[in-house]
Amino acid sequence: MSTDGPIQVGDDRQLFVDDYLIDSMNSVELRLHTPLPAGTALELGEPWEGNTCDYHTVFKDDDVYRMYYRGSSHEGYVIDALLEPEETSVPLHPELMCYAESRDGITWTKPDLGLIEFEGSKKNNIVWLDEANETGDMNPFVDGNPEAKADERYKAIVWKRNNVFAVVSPDAVTWRLMQEEPILTEGPFDSQNVPFWDPWRNEYVIFTRGVIGEGSSFKGGYRWIRRATSKDFLNWSPLESIDTGDTPYEHFYTNGTTPYYRAPGVYLSFPRRFLPDRRPREDSPWPGTSDSVFMSSRDGLQWDRTFMESFIRPGTSPRGWTSRNNLLSSGIVETGENELSMYVLRHRDFPSVHFERVTIRKDGFVSAAAGFSSGELITRPLVFKGGELELNYSTSAAGAIKVEIQDEKGKPIPGYVLEDYPEMFGDEIAGTARWSGGTGVGSLTGKTVRLRFWLKDADLFAFRFR
Repeated sequence: MSTDGPIQVGDDRQLFVDDYLIDSMNSVELRLHTPLPAGTALELGEPWEGNTCDYHTVFKDDDVYRMYYRGSSHEGYVIDALLEPEETSVPLHPELMCYAESRDGITWTKPDLGLIEFEGSKKNNIVWLDEANETGDMNPFVDGNPEAKADERYKAIVWKRNNVFAVVSPDAVTWRLMQEEPILTEGPFDSQNVPFWDPWRNEYVIFTRGVIGEGSSFKGGYRWIRRATSKDFLNWSPLESIDTGDTPYEHFYTNGTTPYYRAPGVYLSFPRRFLPDRRPREDSPWPGTSDSVFMSSRDGLQWDRTFMESFIRPGTSPRGWTSRNNLLSSGIVETGENELSMYVLRHRDFPSVHFERVTIRKDGFVSAAAGFSSGELITRPLVFKGGELELNYSTSAAGAIKVEIQDEKGKPIPGYVLEDYPEMFGDEIAGTARWSGGTGVGSLTGKTVRLRFWLKDADLFAFRFR
């Protein structure tokens, strides 16, 4: 991402997911925050779901929350020693796609859709089953393209025979192929491939599995991520591998990429990281273990991996440490005034497999953070539009935040100096910056400025001019 000249932030929300906005930090660090567990969202115990459920997608569609996930029961993953006496594995069956919905993103139901027969009955929540048993993934989304046809309001991809096909739906549950020919053919695609309409670039984007480098266990390289773009969802640019700078390669089993709707131009990704050479238990039939990580981008190809640590850990249950567990949902939804939710695959390979809801504050993935001894952060030159400065921040009872607005060269602007800013403390998603002269900053609209933040035992997650 180019850093030449001032950053044109307009009135868009700005996140500290990387150092893009930052000119200098003194006793301040970028800190990754992890979601909080919020209980089981969906049990996956139906015969057509299976022990190896996986690859879930979630989004809010007007007043309905929609979830899609793969039902499957693969052989040879269960650790028999961890089964309870009354537990049995679900018999093997073809891979298929299931549907659940919710009115609040918290309580989920599985509607009886009556669409597709499974073992002699259509009383189920199945939305896709390939007759040849060649489909291993389906990732739907609401098409935000203003030129999209009414009967193609929902789009998705499915992969089979290591090719990717486009599918569409008028109602989010009945699906058909958009054309008989595949839209992508240069595999591998055996993972959760994620398409969406990019509202900022006005094009379709897909992130798929790829291979890169020299690894230990996947086609001579590492499981990786590729990107392609399209104007019509049928004709795509060549797939390109993403770039994570000089960080070491790791196996990214999935990608979970999404444009973060509250901060235009910021893309977030939550890959399931796979460690194929680790065997947590000697009686594991399959080696490997998994967690989920966090990374961000401002163009979709160059990705920041400031945070190599885990975003979602396997947890205390022995059933969380099997080889392909702890996948975060593709998609983030609001479930409260200050809350975002995602959904984690837990206990994969066992009859107790389920999706756990986890929550994080709005914009709360990363903060600029300082300890009790205080610290300062100064931004690069910015040009904004708006009348007030909004802060998403949290302090301790003894902590505080103060803000100074400087000119391009770093000279404090009269009326906005640090000494004019009463200590701000509390915990707000949309707090208003206030100097002794008031909250207004409209006189500085269109001018090049810098922001100087003073933090004491505090986290600053985001800011925007409004």
